[in-house]
Amino acid sequence: MTKKQEWQYFYMLLKLAETGAYNRTVKISTECLAKKLGISQQTASRYLIELERKDWIGRTITSDGSLIKIEAAGTVELQKLYSNLKVLMEQTCLPSITLEGTIFTGLGEGAYYVSKSGYKKQIIEKLGFEPYPGTLNIKLSNDYDIKTRRDLETYPAVEVTGFQNEVRSFGLVKCYPALIGGKVKGALVTSLRSHYDASVLELIAPVCLRKQLELKDGSKVKVELCPGL
Repeated sequence: MTKKQEWQYFYMLLKLAETGAYNRTVKISTECLAKKLGISQQTASRYLIELERKDWIGRTITSDGSLIKIEAAGTVELQKLYSNLKVLMEQTCLPSITLEGTIFTGLGEGAYYVSKSGYKKQIIEKLGFEPYPGTLNIKLSNDYDIKTRRDLETYPAVEVTGFQNEVRSFGLVKCYPALIGGKVKGALVTSLRSHYDASVLELIAPVCLRKQLELKDGSKVKVELCPGL
């Protein structure tokens, strides 16, 4: 899915919410939706099919329209959008966030992805440093930090766009500038095809963080996420 398609689906979801489908089942025709969105009826129908496939809406087709209700997954997407807009519009200066966790040895996937030229070139251009070929993995210490890490999804991020080579495709990576161990500027990265959940931070930097900060498995380290760093 391209970014353009993704925002078209969000826009369709928003328009459905405006009809009342956010908290109840509504009957609406693809013709009516098409007029609301300024698109063809065929395109509106295609968007509905895709939203249903993504489990963002539930839909029952009738002879004079569709019975539609936004499902839990669609509600989550709208809430994310709302939170993101709220942060952008209500805060002139985003606060820094400090997380703390314990170093552990990962699966080695970070080195594979960071070394890909499609990612590396963009990191150099957008973050201002060439990443050391590997990530530092940190297991967060408590539930509060894990929740805070999840809330980062509402923060603006430096986006490293996905790409495709002759073998496979590589997805979007979000980067959050960070000060690691109070000394090294780097970034928290998310969606490097990671098997980890929100309890784990994957960090990149221009140096080997273990050596630079004299860290080993079990060491505790603080990470300050600094918008605008």
